[in-house]
Amino acid sequence: MTSALASLTELIRPQLAAVEDLFHSELSSDLKCVNTLVKHVSRFRGKMLRPCLVLLTAKAVNPTGQLTADHVKLATVVEMVHMATLVHDDVLDEAELRRKGATINHLRGNEAAVILGDYLISHSYHLCSDVDNASRGLPSQYASRLIAKTTNDVCSGELLQLDNRNNLDLDEQTYLEIIKRKTAVLTAVCCRLGAAFAGGSEAVTEAMELYGLSLGVAFQIQDDILDLVGDAGSVGKTLGIDIEKGKMTLPLIHFMRTAPAEHQALLRSLLSEGGAADRAEKIRNLVIPSGSLQYARDRARALVDRARGCLSGLPDSEAKRVMDTMAEFVVTRPM
Repeated sequence: MTSALASLTELIRPQLAAVEDLFHSELSSDLKCVNTLVKHVSRFRGKMLRPCLVLLTAKAVNPTGQLTADHVKLATVVEMVHMATLVHDDVLDEAELRRKGATINHLRGNEAAVILGDYLISHSYHLCSDVDNASRGLPSQYASRLIAKTTNDVCSGELLQLDNRNNLDLDEQTYLEIIKRKTAVLTAVCCRLGAAFAGGSEAVTEAMELYGLSLGVAFQIQDDILDLVGDAGSVGKTLGIDIEKGKMTLPLIHFMRTAPAEHQALLRSLLSEGGAADRAEKIRNLVIPSGSLQYARDRARALVDRARGCLSGLPDSEAKRVMDTMAEFVVTRPM
């Protein structure tokens, strides 16, 4: 976890430690080859943003209540799902670097990476089935059904993105639908589960879900900005992948809609060039001076402001203040 986020989440430090322990014990195998891969993928956990959201939302919704074993289980479940999406994304993107280390596909090949992602997903369902929904007055299999719907949405988002690969006329609405399904539904379900298992009303639970959804979309827009202008050393993963994979991100979409015709034509030409060694740099030099990066930053900022507004109905607490600061962290994290 980064030092900035670690300082924010001190109040849930014991539960985050329990999440790490449960993550390892649940995924432990009698096969050395499996344990080796699990140990390597554990390096990707980084900020543990999603477990933090489960635990912090529960604390914010019910500041006087205690975080339970079920909260820890749910926080571990969402982290397993997130890790699985990262492993599979790296296969799709042919990425070689994540969190300053080799990706699973680069280390052991696509077959091992795909199967490891499946292993993580299957264990997340197994662990989720052990959560006690009834004691919270929730429907049978409430958590399992939410996680299943979320993973379905993630897969459909990936398919929608694949269907629009190299679509240089991708519109902003479709782009937002892709990132909502691929990224934001998971942060949304983190907050919904945290609120529901803390005894939150349906209105409060929906507000927390919207907080998570807004945060997730803003996070992905910021990720897209970093892919264009970030520093690989600071970000800790391979950059320029979106360009190489023909993915239209918000800065590029805005540029294609607003730039002078000759600049649009040049960008089309560059995006169609294939793997030209200096293509990414040429695209950066074309897009960065325009207003398209600022447009994307403004969109991310508006979403963060909406997320912070969702917290207004919660009682004042340290957890609420941390969630407010965490929203701001999304758009101020290192370039």
